[in-house]
Amino acid sequence: MKILLLGSGGREHALAWKLSRSSTLDALFIAPGNAGTREFGDNISVDPCDFEAVKKVVLEKGIDMVVVGPEAPLVAGISDFFKADEDLKNVSVIGPNKEASQLEGSKDFAKDFMNRHNIPTAKHKTFTKDTIKEGFAFLERLKAPYVLKADGLAAGKGVLILEDLHEAKKEFSSMLLDNKFGGAGARVVIEEFLKGTEMSTFVLTDGDGFKVLPEAKDYKRIGEGDTGLNTGGMGAVSPVPFAEGKFSDKVYNQIIVPTIKGLKADGIEYNGFIFIGIIEVAGEPYVIEYNCRLGDPETEVILPRLKSDLVDLFEGVATQTLSERDIEFDPRTATTVMMVSGGYPEAYQKGKMIYGLNAANNSLIFHAGTASDGPAVTTAGGRVLAVTSFGKDIEDALETSYATIENIEFEGAYYRKDIGQDLI
Repeated sequence: MKILLLGSGGREHALAWKLSRSSTLDALFIAPGNAGTREFGDNISVDPCDFEAVKKVVLEKGIDMVVVGPEAPLVAGISDFFKADEDLKNVSVIGPNKEASQLEGSKDFAKDFMNRHNIPTAKHKTFTKDTIKEGFAFLERLKAPYVLKADGLAAGKGVLILEDLHEAKKEFSSMLLDNKFGGAGARVVIEEFLKGTEMSTFVLTDGDGFKVLPEAKDYKRIGEGDTGLNTGGMGAVSPVPFAEGKFSDKVYNQIIVPTIKGLKADGIEYNGFIFIGIIEVAGEPYVIEYNCRLGDPETEVILPRLKSDLVDLFEGVATQTLSERDIEFDPRTATTVMMVSGGYPEAYQKGKMIYGLNAANNSLIFHAGTASDGPAVTTAGGRVLAVTSFGKDIEDALETSYATIENIEFEGAYYRKDIGQDLI
């Protein structure tokens, strides 16, 4: 089988690594890929959101299956584009269609979906610039902190959590009137703040059958002790100790099953991954958000724990025979620690030479933001590398990840030293 993988981050490097281990893979192409993905296939300089360019690659390379890593092409309707094209309609696309992708593409759509199917989530309301006064009144009825969410995609930056009511009103106004998040903030969801511990659950579905993948916990803030600005993710741990037993059963019965059944009841075709952001509040699970793809850096800990053939599972999605496929996990703990560019998530420099990548014998190194010029590898993003290790427990796995990081260098490199400590 010839597969085209779309994307360029750590998630896509982990997917490329896992796909390459399948005996049924004949060739792998990654568009655009990064310095790490070239080890497992051919990088092609194509924008995943340029559907005509993607089509050209698919036809030229004789691609059988397209695996979509990031959310932007899914929300833009790449699955629908393939289905409607006479030359592409027989090529399998692993990723939901435009309507189904609204679970991530619109916070308002997702909230309505959860309300309709009695899936537990925070109290909330959606506002536009025409209902800004009602939004102020709603904020006044809530207790601090205040949660503001841009309705559309904002590259993981569209959620604000504010302690002060005056500041919350100011930011709310800025989102709606000053286009703080562009078109993504044309509607803003205000919701009740839930205090608890977050985790991520992942499901792969063919629209009927589904498989639950390992859960993970990621760490969003730039600073230790979960302080400072939000990032795309500074590290992750899997499995999550509190997500076992009764809590796991509640997630399955109150969230996962109603989500799959709800999509079917609404007549929404869904093929691919569903990422469910969950918060545990006094032993009860609530949904924070849905994503229509795998998370990053969670992918870098859950795929190494997946012992099953990923191409086989994807074929199950493509042929709607997923329920007949086996899925098996490594019981060990996996941890990943992100090495990021100095200054991230604000202004940072690119093009810094990376040293020591070949010194990691005990860890997997997934490239998140790298470029290559011949054998040299340089930084090309805010998040640069995800260093993933196995261990008998969290401490053991982290010890290996941090030992590996000691041997990797690039100017301005920064990483958090407290990943997973809250779970120990």
